Amino acid sequence: MSATMLFHHLAKCRLYAHVQRISIFRAQHLSANVENGEQKREEETERTLVYKPSSYYQTPTARYSPAGCSETKEESSCRPSLNTAFHQQRNPYRISSSRRLSSTKNTPSNMDYSNAESNRERATKEPRVNGDPRAFQRCRPEYQNMTYDVSQRSSTLDLNEALLVLDKVTELKSNMGPSDATSFLCKLSQIPHEHIAAVRKDTRFNALLWHSAENLHSLTPTQLLDALRSFVNLGLPQSHSILGLYETEFCRRAGEMELHQLLLAADLWRCLGRLVPRYLDELFDNVSRNFNQLGLPELLQLVYVIGEGRRCPDALVQPIESLLMRSLNQLKPEELEAVSLALFKAQISLSERAARRLVDRALAVVNDLSDFGIANVMKLMRFSYLDHLPWLEAMGSEVPRRAPRMEVQGLMHVVLSCSALHYRDNRILLAVAEQLPNVVNRCRSKDAAKMLWAFGTLGVLPNQSPKLYPCLTAMLRERQLEFQRFPEHLLTALLGLAFAGLFPQDLLSLALSEEFVNKSCNYKELELKKDLFTLDGTVGLELPESTIPRLSHTIREEVTKQLWAFAQSDICRKPEMLEAEAVLQKLLGGEMFVRKHMILPHLRSIDLEVHLDQNDQPIPVSSEPRRQNPASQNWEQTLSGVTITDNLLAQLTNSQRIPVHPSNKVLQKPVVHTVEPVLVRESIFSVGVDLTDNLLVALTKSGKRSSHTDDSSKLSIQRLAVQVTNRNQYCYRTEQLLGFHALKRRQLALAGYRVVELPHWEWFPLLRRSLAEKLAYMHCKIFSGTDSKK
Repeated sequence: MSATMLFHHLAKCRLYAHVQRISIFRAQHLSANVENGEQKREEETERTLVYKPSSYYQTPTARYSPAGCSETKEESSCRPSLNTAFHQQRNPYRISSSRRLSSTKNTPSNMDYSNAESNRERATKEPRVNGDPRAFQRCRPEYQNMTYDVSQRSSTLDLNEALLVLDKVTELKSNMGPSDATSFLCKLSQIPHEHIAAVRKDTRFNALLWHSAENLHSLTPTQLLDALRSFVNLGLPQSHSILGLYETEFCRRAGEMELHQLLLAADLWRCLGRLVPRYLDELFDNVSRNFNQLGLPELLQLVYVIGEGRRCPDALVQPIESLLMRSLNQLKPEELEAVSLALFKAQISLSERAARRLVDRALAVVNDLSDFGIANVMKLMRFSYLDHLPWLEAMGSEVPRRAPRMEVQGLMHVVLSCSALHYRDNRILLAVAEQLPNVVNRCRSKDAAKMLWAFGTLGVLPNQSPKLYPCLTAMLRERQLEFQRFPEHLLTALLGLAFAGLFPQDLLSLALSEEFVNKSCNYKELELKKDLFTLDGTVGLELPESTIPRLSHTIREEVTKQLWAFAQSDICRKPEMLEAEAVLQKLLGGEMFVRKHMILPHLRSIDLEVHLDQNDQPIPVSSEPRRQNPASQNWEQTLSGVTITDNLLAQLTNSQRIPVHPSNKVLQKPVVHTVEPVLVRESIFSVGVDLTDNLLVALTKSGKRSSHTDDSSKLSIQRLAVQVTNRNQYCYRTEQLLGFHALKRRQLALAGYRVVELPHWEWFPLLRRSLAEKLAYMHCKIFSGTDSKK
């Protein structure tokens, strides 16, 4: 033996003896019972016993060098050392949700919860679900080659036999070969659950793990998989240092493994609960190159792995969709459940046609789907914003039947999906509301917040389910400590309660307290200032006499500027809004009579403000014109003509106003006849009196206006808020406003405004009509004296 080899051998023996003495000393202080605190102590021991072969064993540089890394100065950063590889790698594919304004409606888009939850929340305790996400793996025998069923684990080795195995570890020491270490691990993995803790605390077990790490490069793919399976059976924690080494080796050897072995390894990592993004990249690359080898079982297992990894390469989305659609009718109920959940978790956007066909298939076997599967299909629809009416109508009978046996998270996902789809069905909502008091004690603050948001959004009133809001609000009070870590849940819950007209002052005082506001404003995960601003403005209008704290002027001003900047870039430029503003200016006599702005900034939307005096004559509302127009500067002199009364307008149009449809009925498209333009003059609605040029001018004059008013007239000013609404502000196919917009309507009234609504089913068809028709319609709206929407 050379001097160098002898030196390394002696150093290795001394280090081993030293570490063994430390381990024995620490083990003597470990409690014999396996309770909650044991795993923490065990992990501390494992971190102390981090194997450092680099201190006495020179690893061949080529063994752990990823392809493309040269052995130069970059070697240290390119080649992971065994020491650092022991520690769990941070997941670079972290998915985080954010609260920001929607481009289609100026409300918190995240409140639909259609995006994936952040890993930060998934790192906390998993919710208890009434279902098995891996149940599909027992549907076909083909899954056995690429999955591992922990329930089939054998327990044929007693504790005495396990101790004999550990004795052999001590006897062999450095003479242990690669196959020996794997064989010992496989034998130890067969001990009963009650003896696992005793084996894992034994210092000889840690030595066995080190020996297996020393010989990783010599293991065959089958032996690597056997070792990983042993770790699953022995219940190694996901943060155990040995797993980092194995992950690195699996990444290096992925090119040598068959497709079934790659999928099996991914399944075993999932059983260990460890995130392995680097390995998944290798798996996805292999699948992309050999996609034609995938049969139906391989495809579904791949989709499951993608869902658990929360990501899917863009290049795989279309091939996966195509293969799914070709095999759709062969999918069994458990497989449909797994596919729906995986697509939701990975946020894979199928085409609308594919998503609809998938739900069609689920509807065909709905009676065979588990409650867990029902919730998974609802999740997929929520993410896809898929208005699959046959499925939703089927839920009207399925959910009331299933609700009494469903867990709280399943109930939450059902109502949250209805909320995201803006779909209100009292059969579904009230069935869930009736069951909630029975399971609310198992509710997290997150669940309570989402359900309060969903019920409030869909307009479920307290008198419809008297126990619903009190039990969820009580749960919020019990879970107040959770708000220190997840402040967004409190704000979401309070907004949902506000939609329903409920304002728990103790929780509002907590949310608007200086400490909570500072924590929320400095929150890096989500943007919460807008929600605080909405709650603050709501308290000011709904509870003016309360002692609830208020936001500082600085925060209000900052958020107002953000909201206005967004509105100018999005909402203010929408054609329906621009046309309404132009028609109002034409009707009333100039742009100084119409102001487009955020009347109540905390409600995050734009309205057209109009002022009328006691004689229903327009008076200026803009503090200053937005642009100098010579024609509008001498407005007092030019505004004169015939006053158009309702009777005269009715004679001109020879028609009636568009009737308001009864609430909660399916909307029918307005009957609008095409109008052929005339070169010199137009006709209103193609009936009645021809509209001459003089009469068209008269339509835009409502009598002589005054540029100044005395104090008595100021008291009688009618302030109008003209709202241009769209279908996303209503429950699906009804005229019932969603919670946020109903809150705005209520608070505008509290602020002294008469709301004049231009509903989408009336105003949007008119955008293609003549100016005369728009003027006539707008005249009816402004001067009718009644709200078009309660």
